[in-house]
Amino acid sequence: MINTIHAIEGLSTWVGRAFGWCILVLTFSVSYEVFVRYVLNAPTVWAFDMMVQMYGALFLMAGPYALAQDSHVRGDVLYRLFPVRWQARLDFLLYLLFFFPGMMALFWFGWEIAQDSWRYKEVSWNSPARIQVYFFKTLIPLAGVLLMIQGVAELMRCWIAMRTGVWPERIDDVRETEDMLVDSEIADALRNK
Repeated sequence: MINTIHAIEGLSTWVGRAFGWCILVLTFSVSYEVFVRYVLNAPTVWAFDMMVQMYGALFLMAGPYALAQDSHVRGDVLYRLFPVRWQARLDFLLYLLFFFPGMMALFWFGWEIAQDSWRYKEVSWNSPARIQVYFFKTLIPLAGVLLMIQGVAELMRCWIAMRTGVWPERIDDVRETEDMLVDSEIADALRNK
């Protein structure tokens, strides 16, 4: 079961890293637009739409990655005080009652939106450049599918935690600076002991 969880997390991490490059594209496009608009007085007609599409793609495809890294915001004022088995039971129930129905809706309605967009070869209505948006709208149902796949891994993780009382390890990727500093301080304290 752990191998399956890590395989799914690996997929989510790979997708998140791949779409993370959208940040670089966004940075260059915003910098370019600011330069040509305010220095050369020659604004582009395509930059705004391209930035919206890059940000939307990043937002959609970072969801499975964030779920795999357990980095979504959680209101855990009481949750963190529960034993691991109860945390896992609560998570398992919430995934079944809310997460999966929400992701199925995202997929279902996203599929309809993408399908209509492809049929009409939809272009951006607020841009003089008439940039195509049907490629971007295809990411909506894709994000729903990837989130559901990662959700299966989360259910498996909950199942293991309910049985063992310990959360299975996640694939490490990027860590918060504070966490790295705390780990470093703990390691230093243990070495000096």
